[in-house]
Amino acid sequence: MAAIPQHFYAFADDPLQGIRPGLAAVQRPTGEARGLPSALYTDPAFFILERERLMADTWVCIGFAGDLPSPGYVKPVDFMGLPLVILRDRQGEIKVFHNVCSHRGRVLVHEETKVGNVIRCPYHSWTYGLDGQLRGTPHIGGFKCHQVAGFSCADFGLRRVRSWVWLDMVFINLCEQAPTFPDHIAPLEERWRDYVGQEGLDRLRRVGTGDCLELEVGCNWKLAVENYCESYHLPWVHPGLNAYSRLEDHYPITLGDHFSGQGSRAYNLAEVAGTQLPSFPDWPRERLRQAEYIACYPNVLLGLQADHAFALMLEPRACNRTREHLRLYYVGDQAAGEEYAGHRQATLEAWRTVFAEDIAAVEGMQWGRASPAFTGGVFSPVMDVSTHHFHRWVAAGLEGAAPRPGS
Repeated sequence: MAAIPQHFYAFADDPLQGIRPGLAAVQRPTGEARGLPSALYTDPAFFILERERLMADTWVCIGFAGDLPSPGYVKPVDFMGLPLVILRDRQGEIKVFHNVCSHRGRVLVHEETKVGNVIRCPYHSWTYGLDGQLRGTPHIGGFKCHQVAGFSCADFGLRRVRSWVWLDMVFINLCEQAPTFPDHIAPLEERWRDYVGQEGLDRLRRVGTGDCLELEVGCNWKLAVENYCESYHLPWVHPGLNAYSRLEDHYPITLGDHFSGQGSRAYNLAEVAGTQLPSFPDWPRERLRQAEYIACYPNVLLGLQADHAFALMLEPRACNRTREHLRLYYVGDQAAGEEYAGHRQATLEAWRTVFAEDIAAVEGMQWGRASPAFTGGVFSPVMDVSTHHFHRWVAAGLEGAAPRPGS
């Protein structure tokens, strides 16, 4: 089957014409730079442009494999207006297709469910196998004539999307031009190998109950990333977290072109909340209180501690709405035991509090973007390095260029 074109829409005029000076100001050194123009947070036209220029050109997360429990299970995804479907085929492999019938363009799957061996279009009952192949075309040649000369089912299967499953997350690359996902994620895996050892993140397990959190947030997806990347706001937004992972114990992280965030040298939830969970066996004993929180651009926020990890997928719903999907992971099969149920629940509740506290902050910034008095803002040359790194990535991606090095 032919590949989907790299970009789905052609913009007749230069969509960046009015904000190009603002994008150039983003690329200055951190202490001199200005933040992204407000229109990128408030104008619906830029929402689609970002899908085309930021999301399509890289690996973006659209769901979790563990949410599809058995072969024949399908889950529709509205990816910034683009209908996709994730499915688990008969061999248990996760695949992603464009969720549209080849006949008249009807969306095929509207709710997650188990379909068995085929996906059936509700319009004219054309059927597709879980491999995406077109299997049945009832009455295509007239009543009770299910074939027609010159028409080959092999030419009209579902369009498959390049995908990869990592840490239970389903990533896609729409343009099919990005490097392989292992190459994409390699800098982060290499950084964390000192903590998790050679077996690494493969030790992590989803428990299946009490490991999920869903939040609706009234802000642009980029504000959630920006907020996550820095610890500057901890004392005022997260007083509880700041009590056991203090601002002064944090450090900024920038890694390659598409990772940034923060780390803590004094993460201490285990003692504060009494969460005694199994830890990575190779985690250095002298660094048990070290933790790192890194954004994998564009839409995944990752947290790694000695006794658990989490992934938060940002689902952009509109220029001013984002849905957050949190999944917790624990170390080894033993951590899934009933004896640790209370410890897992306490860990989930701790993160529920932290992410709920962020909502007012990011929604307040979203509202502030409506003010003509705000022209992108400035960055602290010390505290905002990681956030500025993300802004540079966005600005460069919209311009179709590589991020400029240095701060």
